[in-house]
Amino acid sequence: MKKTFTTATFQLSSSEINIPKNAYNAVRKQYHSTTILNELYNKTKHLDADAVLGVTRVDLYVPHLNFVFGEAQCPGKAALISLHRLRPEFYGREPDPNLFEERGVKEAIHELGHVFGLNHCKNPTCIMFFSNGINDTDFKQAKFCDNCSKKLRL
Repeated sequence: MKKTFTTATFQLSSSEINIPKNAYNAVRKQYHSTTILNELYNKTKHLDADAVLGVTRVDLYVPHLNFVFGEAQCPGKAALISLHRLRPEFYGREPDPNLFEERGVKEAIHELGHVFGLNHCKNPTCIMFFSNGINDTDFKQAKFCDNCSKKLRL
């Protein structure tokens, strides 16, 4: 898959898509991200866009993990992130709008990296490193390592 990012256009939308009721798991008190991701894709696949990023405030999970910050088709068109666990207040800290924004940007870049065909990276400072928790997100940089950057240009 050849992708170059020398020029790009973006469309911002405040459109809302209802979260499917069957995405909620009452036992876990969380939402199954794959169900929401599939709904996002189905509602936006007609758009003339290379990628669609959905942003939600609900707590997300996938089976076999306690939670996820997001999920994406890899490769594909749709990505989803949750702001729920990115807020410092979730971890008992004072609100920090700059840290919250930095975490959101990192998760968005990470999931869009999957959309464009990147898998998880072993470099803990690369944006494509899998975040087991918020400390991993805070540690990594908001950019692709050299190896992942090369893969995007192939």
